[in-house]
Amino acid sequence: MEIIESDVVIIGGGPAGCTCALYTSRSNLKTVILDKNPSVGALAITHQIANYPGVPVDISGEKLLTLMREQAVEYGADYRRAQVFGIDASGEWKMVYTPEGTFKAKALVLASGAMGRPASFKGEADFLGKGVSYCATCDGAFYKNREVAVVGVNKEAIEEATVLTKFASTVHWITSSDPKSDNEEAMELMDNSNIKHWSRTRLLEILGDDMGVNGVVVKNKQEENPINLNLDGVFVYMSGSKPITDFLGDQIALKEDGGVIVDDFMSTNSDGVWAIGDIRNTPFKQAVVAASDGCIAAMSIDRYLNSRKNIRVDWIHS
Repeated sequence: MEIIESDVVIIGGGPAGCTCALYTSRSNLKTVILDKNPSVGALAITHQIANYPGVPVDISGEKLLTLMREQAVEYGADYRRAQVFGIDASGEWKMVYTPEGTFKAKALVLASGAMGRPASFKGEADFLGKGVSYCATCDGAFYKNREVAVVGVNKEAIEEATVLTKFASTVHWITSSDPKSDNEEAMELMDNSNIKHWSRTRLLEILGDDMGVNGVVVKNKQEENPINLNLDGVFVYMSGSKPITDFLGDQIALKEDGGVIVDDFMSTNSDGVWAIGDIRNTPFKQAVVAASDGCIAAMSIDRYLNSRKNIRVDWIHS
């Protein structure tokens, strides 16, 4: 099997991985990005981005990610489609195993992101990015003075519904069970004038057409017949996304929530290994946060590989 050697191997081609590759490549470090599929990541499936710094117009997540990837490649990064099935982080050279070959480098960056749960409602997959969303912070502003639904009773659902109350005319909060009475955040949410809580109610189907979502079908446990609700967006939070770490074995320390443990420089417990983006399971899953992680890791890697005592800045004041 072919062995490909480089200075830096980055597992993952999302905003974290592409930003890291941009910085390491500009530092003349031979960099390889291994990306399983550029069209399935959290940013790639986002229908519209309106709050990414420096991008003044609405842009799809897929297009923004393409620009990031092309910029990294333009500066010298070697982008490859590859599925990583294992690593060896024990030695000075870090080994990354794929069906296409073995990649070795002295710096390994884990940027594989997090995996959302599989679609579980009829119509959910069909309208993903067309009214179905998993991020109110990302998409809430698109639903100003419109009706939306939030499905789920967990902490993430409550927090995201709270965000949506700032934009939507009505937030239909659909929960199969009631939140506990001692849950202060849930009680505060229900005090909002534009929250309509559908207690002990199941989502049966998400409805829509070529223009996107236009309604949902719900069924209350105490009612005989389902109810159709006319609305424009559905935010689903049945279970949180999980960091993709199955290829790590037991070599990298993880938090209880499954995220990789890092220090202020994005370094893991294993010397020469960094982790960036959603694989850390940070509370703010935003493209700009992931990109920031990538920048921090890249500057740390430059110092590590070149035995610098200080971080080298990437700009000059004149």
